[in-house]
Amino acid sequence: MTDGNGEAPAVVRPAVSAEFERLRWVERESDKLMAQVGIGPFPDDDHDRLTGAAVVFAAGVPAVGFVSVLLIDDEAHIDQLSVVPERGGHGIGRDLLDEAIRWARRQALSGVTLATFRDVPWNAPFYQRVGFEVVTDLPPGLDAVRSHERDSGLDAMGPRVAMRLAL
Repeated sequence: MTDGNGEAPAVVRPAVSAEFERLRWVERESDKLMAQVGIGPFPDDDHDRLTGAAVVFAAGVPAVGFVSVLLIDDEAHIDQLSVVPERGGHGIGRDLLDEAIRWARRQALSGVTLATFRDVPWNAPFYQRVGFEVVTDLPPGLDAVRSHERDSGLDAMGPRVAMRLAL
């Protein structure tokens, strides 16, 4: 079975630490897509979004996408969702997001949050189609995430929003 593009479907599964370097490469490749819409280069981050995550899911072997999830404000927080550009537009990002949401439900969490670029089609508009809503009254942990983003220069690259999906 293929995904309509001749590619085998990218099965979503828990990531293992041995592939974290591959997932960092996936994120760097994904960042190249952002550069095409005038966003980037991204500042070096001071935390390892993979080893510090509550859970990381990968898509494909070798991985062509991943989602890392933190626990912030007693909710799941999508820290990063990346798919290599060559495999974009085939539902891999949605599959990864769906798995993160299922994980949050299994943990009996009340919601899923994230922070993203407001005007990039595969960012806030994508999440809104899934049911996420923009949040302006931020709980302490999500407020700290947004403060860190502002301090690191992300907001200078384009308008950003915090979003939440109630579970």
